[in-house]
Amino acid sequence: MKMGTLAKGSGVGKAARETKGWYLAHKWLLLRRFSQVLTIGLFLLGPLAGVWFIEGNLNASLILDKVPLTDPFLALQVWMSGREMESQAVIGLGIVLGFYLLVGGRVFCSWVCPINIVTDGAAWLRRFLGLPKGVGLSRNTRYWILAAVFVLPAIGGQLYWELINPVSIVHRGLIFGFGLSWVVVVMVFLFDLLVSSDGWCGRICPMGAMYSLLTPASRLRVSAVKRQQCNDCLDCFKVCPEPHVINPALKGEELGLGPNILNINCTNCGRCIDVCAPNVFEFAINFSDNSRIKL
Repeated sequence: MKMGTLAKGSGVGKAARETKGWYLAHKWLLLRRFSQVLTIGLFLLGPLAGVWFIEGNLNASLILDKVPLTDPFLALQVWMSGREMESQAVIGLGIVLGFYLLVGGRVFCSWVCPINIVTDGAAWLRRFLGLPKGVGLSRNTRYWILAAVFVLPAIGGQLYWELINPVSIVHRGLIFGFGLSWVVVVMVFLFDLLVSSDGWCGRICPMGAMYSLLTPASRLRVSAVKRQQCNDCLDCFKVCPEPHVINPALKGEELGLGPNILNINCTNCGRCIDVCAPNVFEFAINFSDNSRIKL
């Protein structure tokens, strides 16, 4: 492998690091990692230290023995299987739905999901090594898989996807010991590294596909408010797990398109903000086209 390839892969965000400093060039990435580790840590406090701030797992949990939380993805599978949900689970579903409708469903993917750490690691290594993007699976593949995930319980009455769901498997592994769960982690990592760039989250995962459907009403958006300052370095496209969402906001001014990234597959990960030396992007809570609060 040529050293030039390595330099090219590892140079993404270099201008941002030189202009803004290392911390600001990684600010949102560090906050996401803190959020993901904190989420895992809170679940582990009970079984490891006897401090039960939250009981359960990412599918269904109870905060301080009072506030229920229910994953909409699991709830829909349960409903399709013909099973009834307890009233507490329905309340938990309403709380989680309300939150993700406000901030965007795919926030789960980038700020909560433990598999994101694995796929981000594979994406970084792929860029560093300068590997080709691999198999170009359609991004709609995840929606066909999502349909199958809901149809199969309706036919067989079982939650089949939960038997192989990497998110559920990893979370159970963290609490009860990994065992063969490591195989799932390694397979996802190698799939993204060697088979398809950003393949798992961007093209396969039905959980992310379902959460994307909660995004249209979201008030929290990444916005290319200073798009006139874009220098076409393309670093934002290189680090974005869903790069197709950027162009309408960044280059759509002549078409009358606003600066907000509105595509439902944006994960609100903030990496485009981190790596942009001209500070084109920012997070904001948008109330209307002319009313917004910068974060």
